[in-house]
Amino acid sequence: MREIIFDTETTGFDPQNGDRMVEIGCIEMIDRIETGQSFHCYYNPQRTMPKAAENVHGLSDVFLSDKKLFADGAAELLDFLGDAKLVAHNAQFDFNFLNAELLLCGYREISRFRMIDTLAIAKSKHPGAKLSLDALCSRYGIDRSHRVKHGALLDAELLSQLYIELTGGRQIGLGLAEDTKRQDAIASMRPTSRPAERKTFMAAREHQADAEELARHKIFIEGIENPLWAEI
Repeated sequence: MREIIFDTETTGFDPQNGDRMVEIGCIEMIDRIETGQSFHCYYNPQRTMPKAAENVHGLSDVFLSDKKLFADGAAELLDFLGDAKLVAHNAQFDFNFLNAELLLCGYREISRFRMIDTLAIAKSKHPGAKLSLDALCSRYGIDRSHRVKHGALLDAELLSQLYIELTGGRQIGLGLAEDTKRQDAIASMRPTSRPAERKTFMAAREHQADAEELARHKIFIEGIENPLWAEI
């Protein structure tokens, strides 16, 4: 199964208010294993970057000024995404921005049936706990010491590790290993099979009681007191 773990950085919180996506980072996984394939791109939002947003991800107007427009790279991004499931933390936010950008340049929205939200998974596993990416990385022992500011590709890489933990990836692997050991142990206790031995059987002999034997048998039967068959 092919899945894309992705994250976005934006100018704000709501594309309906004119906010734009300025960065996307994607990590490819097949059967919950990273393939080493990734997609990363910055986009010129064609608007100024609010200071509050720049403080989060560090992407300034100057840095983004020479980057391509989303419309110029949309086909390349869609080609990488293919028809894979799309995994994000608080996925509704990222889908809103991704689909808003696609609509602006004439593409169809990506179906939300393809969306997997790790925030929703974390809520079901850890109700009442802190569920930010930082907090969950700390809970699962994922090293985030190099995460000074938010960055789409870096956050996608962290999220790929978190996604495996949230879906029991390591435990599943250990379970399979333990099951293999158990099966090997059971097999070692079974007796070693040996070729069947050839046995010689005597041919059945013909036998028929003679008159004297039948007479003695009758006397023996009649001498039994209270036989069970007499009650039938």
